[in-house]
Amino acid sequence: MNENKKILTIQDISCYGQCSITVALPILSAFGIETAILPSAVLSTHTSGFTDFTVRDLTEDLPEIRKHWEKEEIYFDAIYTGFIASAEQMDYIKDIIDSRLKPDGLVFVDPAMADQGEFYNGFDQEFADKMGALCKLGDYILPNTTEACYILHKPWKENFTREEMLEMADELSQFTKRHVILKGDTNEENKMGMIVLDKQDSSVDIVYNDKVNYISHGTGDVFASSFVGSIISGKSPSQSAKIAGELTKKAIEKTVGDKTHTYGVKFEQVIPEIYGLLDSI
Repeated sequence: MNENKKILTIQDISCYGQCSITVALPILSAFGIETAILPSAVLSTHTSGFTDFTVRDLTEDLPEIRKHWEKEEIYFDAIYTGFIASAEQMDYIKDIIDSRLKPDGLVFVDPAMADQGEFYNGFDQEFADKMGALCKLGDYILPNTTEACYILHKPWKENFTREEMLEMADELSQFTKRHVILKGDTNEENKMGMIVLDKQDSSVDIVYNDKVNYISHGTGDVFASSFVGSIISGKSPSQSAKIAGELTKKAIEKTVGDKTHTYGVKFEQVIPEIYGLLDSI
């Protein structure tokens, strides 16, 4: 289905905890996409719920890896960015996009830096402003409402009206080449919605999945990786948002009730459902 398609994902490796590359690599591979990785950092665990974790920043390695890929004439059909370790890395990532992406390639930016009204550990508004600049290279950007608010310099609140969500998506359109996927619409009871905006034809769609009342680290990575895999598999943005939302919901459902599994969601158990969703949606 995705024969000869090659994608590069740039994000951290958390050695323990289901997030970032340890989520993106198996999900994209399950879609049949050859996936290369570029770690932004290596952490002993992710940063949510763990203390005294180790971090090795790999900023200095990024330009050297790019130079080697240039020598080997390695190019990618798509580049997908997730958790980036520092603002400095974004300039190197822009160089990689400029030099290693095929002329008709796609860029996906998941501005993984905040949730529930707060920055992740170590990030601030200056980082968000740099992330906004990186988003402008993206054909698709996939922020949650917290990340959107930081990019737009707007105050966050737990629930936004439909009109506010649509206005936010419209404002985010200046931070993407074409598509905005804004996660976190709560205006339908027991549903979680995504605003899907295409600024090229001014279309807006709202995609809903059943809501599971459970918050966990790593769900954004499951969603983003599934969305990217669906787009590369030929699905529309709205179809891809629906597939990604369904896979994320199913992964959460597999995890709810397991009090020993508090560090992520059991996405591995729903990977076999990918092809069924691609066929049915």
